[in-house]
Amino acid sequence: MTDVLLQIANALVLGLEAVGIAVIIGGFVLATVVWLVNMRRMSTHEAYVDYRRRSVRGLILGLEFLVAADIIMTVAIEYSMENVLMLALIILIRTLLVFALHLEIEGRLPWTQSEYDSKT
Repeated sequence: MTDVLLQIANALVLGLEAVGIAVIIGGFVLATVVWLVNMRRMSTHEAYVDYRRRSVRGLILGLEFLVAADIIMTVAIEYSMENVLMLALIILIRTLLVFALHLEIEGRLPWTQSEYDSKT
């Protein structure tokens, strides 16, 4: 029974990693397509800012899938103190990266209310 659960966990990890990679690549492809369309309707600067915002959102979402895969792999498959510490470091680095990316595209801290949020 344990081998079956291990195989399921491995398949789940691979699936989440594949989805994470696909979301990151898809986010950049979609952002690029929208950027090319927006180049006709917006100024160069506005199109560039929109491109950055869209591509970073895809990157952040993809990173969430990759973190989930790392957590499952560490907890269900390779549970050891060394792997738990490595997971903690990976999550810390990715959290700081996501925080920095969010600050970059939104221009505000994640926990502060945006102008859009206050209107809804």
